Amino acid sequence: MISASRIIAANADQIFELIADPAQQPRWDGNDNLAEAPPGQRVRAAGEVFTNTLTTGGVRENHVVEFDEGRRIAWRPAEPGKEPPGHLWRWELEPIDSAHTRVTHTYDWTRLTDEGRFARARATSADRLRASLDRLAALAERDGTNRA
Repeated sequence: MISASRIIAANADQIFELIADPAQQPRWDGNDNLAEAPPGQRVRAAGEVFTNTLTTGGVRENHVVEFDEGRRIAWRPAEPGKEPPGHLWRWELEPIDSAHTRVTHTYDWTRLTDEGRFARARATSADRLRASLDRLAALAERDGTNRA
């Protein structure tokens, strides 16, 4: 499991909108793994599933397993129609004041069961998580939830 954190000069609600709306995720993905996601999938509860298309052309169903509006969201990706193999992406937001939020991004592969994914999971570094945080910060600090 790896994590990275940073303080972003934006309020938690603005930042959370960029994370909880899958159509926004390719804008800040530091892994350069996400190509697009259909609009209208804004996550509102654990148990929901959203889809996105990877830069390789594959489709992922993301099973939301943790959700606290404006504070925490986590999902387990899977191939369409299959059970998630166990890895998890989590975002946690901690408001510092009305204009600053500590954001922690975690990739947890400790429950990963697909040995074919181990090498890629281990190659996902804190630098990649920080790249997502930095891109997210640039979007949130520049224009809040402005959607390009």
